[in-house]
Amino acid sequence: MDSPEADGVVAEQLLRLTRRLHRSQQRQLETAGIAITPAQSRLLRILAHYDRPPRMADLAARLEVVPRAVTSLVDGLEASGRVRRAPDPDNRRVIRIELTDTGRDTLRRLRSARRAAAEDILAPLTAEQREELGGLLSTLVDGDQAAAPACGEEETVRRS
Repeated sequence: MDSPEADGVVAEQLLRLTRRLHRSQQRQLETAGIAITPAQSRLLRILAHYDRPPRMADLAARLEVVPRAVTSLVDGLEASGRVRRAPDPDNRRVIRIELTDTGRDTLRRLRSARRAAAEDILAPLTAEQREELGGLLSTLVDGDQAAAPACGEEETVRRS
C-alpha cells in the first residue's frame, strides 16, 4: 500500500505522536516545577554536547536561527541561572556560553521528563514492538545523512 495518500496518513500520525509526546513531557516538567520553553530546552541540550563552551554564533548556526534569537534564549536561561556568559580565555572580545550547575540539573530533569513521557506513549507496545519501532525510526532518522544531527542524548558536537 505504497501511495502518496498512505504516506500522508503516516506523516500526520507522526506529527500527532510528536505533539502528544511534547504535551506529555510538558506535563512532566510542570509537575516537577520546571518552567522552560521548548526552545530553551533545546539550547540546553545543544550546550551539553559541546566539548567546550560555544560562542553565540556557534549556537545560532547549530540552531539554524539568527544570532538575535540565540541572544534572547540565552538572556532567559541566564536570568534563570541555567547558563552564564563568560569571556573566551584566548580572545576576551568573544563571549562563550557555559552551563551552570542549575543548567545541568535542569538537563537531568528534562531527560527524566522525556523518558517518562516516552514510557507513557510507548506503554501499549510490547518489548518486541518497541524494538521494531526503534529500528524503523532509526532508519528514518539516519536516512538523511546530509541534515544536521538531531540533538539526542548520545550526540556529541565536535569542534573543528
